[in-house]
Amino acid sequence: MTGPVVFRNRVDAGRALGVVLSRLGLVRPLLVGLARGGVPVADAAAVVLGEGAEVDVGVARKVTRPGRPEAGLGAVAADGEPVWFTAALERQELSPDELADAVAQERAEARRREAVYGATWRERAPGRHVVLVDDGVATGMTALAALRALAAVGPARLVLATPVIAPATPPRLAVEWGGEVVAVTVPERFRAVGDHYEDFGQLTDEDVRGVLP
Repeated sequence: MTGPVVFRNRVDAGRALGVVLSRLGLVRPLLVGLARGGVPVADAAAVVLGEGAEVDVGVARKVTRPGRPEAGLGAVAADGEPVWFTAALERQELSPDELADAVAQERAEARRREAVYGATWRERAPGRHVVLVDDGVATGMTALAALRALAAVGPARLVLATPVIAPATPPRLAVEWGGEVVAVTVPERFRAVGDHYEDFGQLTDEDVRGVLP
């Protein structure tokens, strides 16, 4: 029996993801890396896809209970409405209205980061094949928030692509979004994205800007 797929680093993961994406018949795809970790993955995948593939950056932020940053309750992108992890809200006995300030704060931070990175997907995505790329997807909340923001600008095709995704997440996204999801590996036992990387170090804003054109 083989063990779980483990990537050397995000570049290695991006190359593997690029091979998967090359089978989809994408035309001049715009790969939007979800900052921070999704950007180097998107860049490496674009190299595999070759001429016509371009890279941009998007930002989505977890929404948490004030004073409890480890407790993810939902997510919000720079544009669009937040998405909620309903079961987590119920466990915390909270309503979305009670988290309005947290949503506003995280949306403002997402917009600030996109401005720092020079994100241009709003202008580039309409009418194109667009791929949202992250370095791994666990609950899918931040990915869903970003997907809805991207969908709102009218891409011709929208795909979520990631090197590794939790097995319970594609069925959830099928219900809450309904679009294409591709991954290099969907491990039967999933604990954390970082378990599938030898090097999963934190990235800085400078790392992100250094990858972008």
